[in-house]
Amino acid sequence: MESRSELEKALGELKRITGISLTVSAGTPEEEKAAIAQIRCLCTAYKEKYNKTDFLYSLMVNGIPSYDIHERAARLHIASDEKRVLFLLEAKVIDETVTAILKNLFPSQTRTYLVPMGETNLVVFRPVKTGENADSIRRTARTIVDTLNMEALTQVKLAYSSFIDTLSELSGAFRETSLALKVGKLFYSEQTVFPYNELGIGRLIYQLPLTLCDNFLHEIFGDDIPESLDEDTAVTINKFFQNNLNIAETSRQLHMHRNTLIYRLEQIQKRTGLDLRTFEDAMTFKIATMVMNYLQTERNH
Repeated sequence: MESRSELEKALGELKRITGISLTVSAGTPEEEKAAIAQIRCLCTAYKEKYNKTDFLYSLMVNGIPSYDIHERAARLHIASDEKRVLFLLEAKVIDETVTAILKNLFPSQTRTYLVPMGETNLVVFRPVKTGENADSIRRTARTIVDTLNMEALTQVKLAYSSFIDTLSELSGAFRETSLALKVGKLFYSEQTVFPYNELGIGRLIYQLPLTLCDNFLHEIFGDDIPESLDEDTAVTINKFFQNNLNIAETSRQLHMHRNTLIYRLEQIQKRTGLDLRTFEDAMTFKIATMVMNYLQTERNH
């Protein structure tokens, strides 16, 4: 009875997806299981071939031979050659509210596709309008994040790719944004928008071998490598760097006496041997802390 129920479900799914009604007679449980497996394979194949979302998902994740992309895109009425950009969102959960807000932001006539990539990720794949440039795309990314934060009451991180000209470049754009999201969350956690082309040194560090990172830290700190910084020290250093090593401005923004800030910087110098008031030591320390964060993340996985 349970097997019969599963067979009926499979036939119902086939009809829903393709519009085809089939009657299947199976004399034994083994024949029923085989029929169910074949129907499910047919459903999967049909979705991949005739459903836009499944086609784009397969193109990003599984890869489709280049000779097949144009034909399948034409069948789905998706332009193969059009300048586009890929946004990859991450939220606690991608639910109907998030999807509805994005559909409102990008109506169907904009030829924008929303592709779920699991429970927490979603791709927004949209054409680049005439006259749009890097600044325009950054504003669009900012609008997506701000709108979802406000209307869906959810915290969103977003990465976006460089421009692509054809669908065959989509899998590369997805790899770019996936990397940008990982690098952004690790090295620039105070931000919410991560353009792939602006990841800077974080992208370089993320792709370094772990042994090379270890060697670098030993060169800087010797055997006394600090595991992490306390929150107050981290906030002080980050603000100091943001203000281009300006003691007066950093003190003002932190509501801290100038001498207190100098004392903290001197304590860091005692611990690490690096004087953050000098550009070279500040740069070395910044890179070293990024490397430490990277190693810690990798070893906790």
